[in-house]
Amino acid sequence: MSWCYLAENFKYVIMFKKYRILKWISLFLGSLIVVIVSFGFWFRSLIPPSDVTIESTTIEDLPYLSDNVIPIRGKILAVVTSTDVMGNSGKGTGYELSELARAYYTFMANGFEVDIASPKGGKPPVVIDEEDMGAYDFAFLNDSIAQYKTSHTIKIEDCIGEPYEAIFFVGGKGAMFDFPDNKAIQHIVKDHYENNKVIGAVCHGPAALVNVTLSNGRPLLENKEVTGFTNREELLLISDAKEIFPFLLQDKMMEKGAHFKEGAMYLEKIGHDGNLLTGQNPWSTWSVAEQMIGQLGHEPKHREITDEENAVKVLLAYKTHGKQEAKKMIEAMLLNGNQPMNRVLIAKHGIISAMQGKIGDFSNMMSLVAFAKKCESKRKDIALN
Repeated sequence: MSWCYLAENFKYVIMFKKYRILKWISLFLGSLIVVIVSFGFWFRSLIPPSDVTIESTTIEDLPYLSDNVIPIRGKILAVVTSTDVMGNSGKGTGYELSELARAYYTFMANGFEVDIASPKGGKPPVVIDEEDMGAYDFAFLNDSIAQYKTSHTIKIEDCIGEPYEAIFFVGGKGAMFDFPDNKAIQHIVKDHYENNKVIGAVCHGPAALVNVTLSNGRPLLENKEVTGFTNREELLLISDAKEIFPFLLQDKMMEKGAHFKEGAMYLEKIGHDGNLLTGQNPWSTWSVAEQMIGQLGHEPKHREITDEENAVKVLLAYKTHGKQEAKKMIEAMLLNGNQPMNRVLIAKHGIISAMQGKIGDFSNMMSLVAFAKKCESKRKDIALN
């Protein structure tokens, strides 16, 4: 047998093996595509259709605001960022509409007029995340008075000396750039704190506190139990945040001597130290605002808990006690309590877990979403019968 013959046959063997490998790769990729598409349809079936009627919500549609109106008790100042671009990144930013809207209406419902200020005054940039919009957020967009105030914000330096009962710093990544070194903000915070007035801040809003020095020469944040947008939350979605921002908020607060309280990612967490109240992220806004009312000496007005807040409770139960406890809570809410629950938020947290490589958590949260859908269907059947 000649070497040429062997070489020729070897060539065909190699070609055959390559063909088989390509065939298996093609079959694998085809199967993978089918699985992904099937999962996509299944995942989409878990998400309820959007409620288009919610977009027309007005304050008259919200009993929290229209019923049992409380007489005016005073004024609260809400402060938003004027920054529209994150440093040199070219990425747009502004204040978070939901954080302003929900706090604004909490203050109003509890008898406080609300002024809105910003470092530059005028109309500041706003971030509207349509996926997270709820009834109060749409009501805010449809509220002519609120929209006038956000289009004509007061320049923060013009608020010095005004008789506000409390001040609230709204989040939004722009706050990282124009809150920390603003002298008017530092003056107002120092004055409020030293006169036993209430200060609240949520998400990136606590950036207003990091460079405040009290009359005794010590940082305001020193030995305070506070929270704010965490390093993990920041870096998950903006991997180059350390290059974009002047600092990471958690790092800076701790550098100033704060006892930073970190909760679960993208779930409610409150820091309460006397008259200083802080929230970790947007999902902490309701609690910060209502605890500010309590710190002002008033029992917060009753408010129907939103579907988003109930979803956060379920997620916290899952993080703390596991899937079975979370299922019990879903069942109690949807079947026994007839309460609303936003299962889209649970699905989002499942995706966040997948992004972190936590496939077990992703699977468990998808299971919770499917269970919530099943409970909703059962509730509808009970109502029909």
